[in-house]
This record gives sequence, structure tokens and C-alpha cells, in this order.
Amino acid sequence: MNSIIAIANKWFDAFNEHNLDKLLSLYDEHAEHFSPKLKIRHPETMGLVKGKAALHTWWQDAFERLPTLHYQVQTLTANENRVFMEYIRKVQGEEDMRVAEVLEIGKNGLIKASRVYHG
Repeated sequence: MNSIIAIANKWFDAFNEHNLDKLLSLYDEHAEHFSPKLKIRHPETMGLVKGKAALHTWWQDAFERLPTLHYQVQTLTANENRVFMEYIRKVQGEEDMRVAEVLEIGKNGLIKASRVYHG
């Protein structure tokens, strides 16, 4: 489970650095990502994107639109193939948002799915 927590910590480091290459290196080629924000900005996706190219497009847009975007880790809870992450989404000029996200890790040690939840 420590390796699963390590993946989550690498994920936060890459995200907070806005380092797309580092972030995408943690994902399987065919990974899926679900997010309510994605559903709002791109309703045609129904909140779901698949594959590294789609993930790259989504996060590159977010990093460009929100240069102060930062996630503050609250708790990480893991089992052998999944980590539940609670964090605070911080963007200058916006109210802080509590977020929960689940990363599912494949047998290859890469993230095969991520799902974001918030109110």
C-alpha cells in the first residue's frame, strides 16, 4: 500500500508543478478520467475522457486557464489497487473547494482510472 500512496504523492507533485509530462507518466495509455468540471466545460464528454491524449488536452487547458491552480492534500487512504484522496482545490480569486478523487492502479503500476467527486 505504500507504493500506492507513493503514486498519489507523485501525482500531487506533478499536478502542483503543472508538469504535464510528469503527470501523464503516471497514467496507463488507455486510462479514463471522470470529472464533474469536465462535464460542465465539455458536456459532450458526459464528464469522461479516455486515453493520454485526451487527458493531456484537458489538463493543459486547466493549467493555462488557471495558472494558480493548486491542490492541498488532506488525507490519503489506500488498499492494494486504489487510493482515495481528499484535497482542497485552491485557485486565486475563487473559493476553496473540497474534493475527493479515486485513483485506480493497474497491475502495471500505472493509473488506469481516476474519478473526481465534489459538491
